[in-house]
Amino acid sequence: MTTAKVIKEVLNWVKLLAIALIISVVVNAFLLQPYQVKGHSMEPSYDDSDYTMVWKPQDRYEYGEVVIVDRRIDRERQWLDRFVEHPIIQRVFRTEDDNLIIKRVVGQAGDVLEFKGNQLFRNGELLQEDYIKEEMYGNPDQTVTVPDGHIYVMGDNRNHSSDSRAIGSIPLTHVLGKVIFHK
Repeated sequence: MTTAKVIKEVLNWVKLLAIALIISVVVNAFLLQPYQVKGHSMEPSYDDSDYTMVWKPQDRYEYGEVVIVDRRIDRERQWLDRFVEHPIIQRVFRTEDDNLIIKRVVGQAGDVLEFKGNQLFRNGELLQEDYIKEEMYGNPDQTVTVPDGHIYVMGDNRNHSSDSRAIGSIPLTHVLGKVIFHK
């Protein structure tokens, strides 16, 4: 094989890999994104280091759905965030992001959530949540109304979860998508 043929073959492989990477980044940005659970806030449903797949094209989230959210609600998400969150990009540039968290939807826009006696009520009805790890404790009695364009999320391990109780209602622009698979 001549040097010219070797160079041509290498360039063809480089082009193919570049195209595959671009397709992967676009799919990750707009359709499906892998996510690895970090921490214990979603036990017993999801364990630390579980892998999930997130479906992104969604504008409404139902009660009980598990979602991935960007907890930095004090800033607007930029279009570039979708690309920077790609696992390959994060590994290459060593920029793992702990701002993305996994939580369960417990409130939608307009819902009135009440915390009374360490129990959660939505629109006056006590929530029956068979997925939570244990009864909540140490929550002050309070009432929260979920604003338009937001959801309210909590971890299944309520006593060890940094969620909407601490960071506030999550703007829909900060919801990456819902979990459709986990292992």
